[in-house]
Amino acid sequence: MKNSKYKTGFTIAELLIALAISAMLLVAVAVAFNASAVNYQENEDIFRTINNARQALFRMTSQLRTADAVNPAAPNNECSFFTAAGENITYQFRSAENKLYLITNIDSNEYVLCDNVTAMTFTKTLTGDGLDCKSVQISMTVASGNVQKTISAAAAIRRNLN
Repeated sequence: MKNSKYKTGFTIAELLIALAISAMLLVAVAVAFNASAVNYQENEDIFRTINNARQALFRMTSQLRTADAVNPAAPNNECSFFTAAGENITYQFRSAENKLYLITNIDSNEYVLCDNVTAMTFTKTLTGDGLDCKSVQISMTVASGNVQKTISAAAAIRRNLN
């Protein structure tokens, strides 16, 4: 009878082993949850960065398609042109600041159009006489954390398609 009395419960060693296994499982779940939360935040950051870059590209290509004249002599980090409304504007990438600026040349106002830009080029295709641009290809690389993405767009200057 005395033997059966001690066999009904867990020993202290068994309880400690069960507690250690439970603790390891909880730590594994916590690490997985933390990694998931960090990954979600990084994805949100790159999404916002790419979305801002796409909006900037859309604005640039929309204005370039209806431009009256594009400066073919502008350096590869900028694009200067006259809009259909007669505005003289420049889009300029400054690598030291990692920003894309919109500059209104009449009153010299500067606006940050996009942040986190690590590289950007405006490739201009000249018309036959070489005095104006037929099209502009834009390539923009943006970064957020350790992730870099390159997006591109092109705009044919409708006035100069002939």
